[in-house]
Amino acid sequence: MRQPVRYEGYGPGAAVVLIDCRTDDRDRSRALVRRTLAEHGGYLGAEGSVAYLFDRVGLLRYPAGADLHGLTQAALSAGAEDVIGTSRAVEVLTDPEDFQAVRAQLMRQGWTPSSAEVTERAAVGAPVSGEAAQRMVRLLEALADLDDVWNVYSNVEISDEVLARI
Repeated sequence: MRQPVRYEGYGPGAAVVLIDCRTDDRDRSRALVRRTLAEHGGYLGAEGSVAYLFDRVGLLRYPAGADLHGLTQAALSAGAEDVIGTSRAVEVLTDPEDFQAVRAQLMRQGWTPSSAEVTERAAVGAPVSGEAAQRMVRLLEALADLDDVWNVYSNVEISDEVLARI
């Protein structure tokens, strides 16, 4: 039977990662995660070494062109905690326990998100560029490709310009 297990680690450029796995062999999964981190310039951390840098949140994403003012008013009225507009999207953050209610209220008002989930969100980002950014992207892809890996979370921040070059 596959059991959940979480590993915490460090990547290139001072970025951190949380790796959620579902496995029937914790030792095998730990070895695979450790090796993958090492191959990409990172290392496995101790339990609790990284998790404190993340908050569990409800996250609803809307396209960057969404009406930020209107969505902010609707989201806050529905019980959301925050609304953040970026160049890539508008993000509505909720307490995980309020996520379903906020989502349902916004959808009733015609605000259908492009994605919606309860997830881990980094409290503090780690801007990374150059070779470290390239290595971090390859690390995240390699971790996601492992059979036992369910989710990978990171605090890495890579600019659109750098991502376009990668």
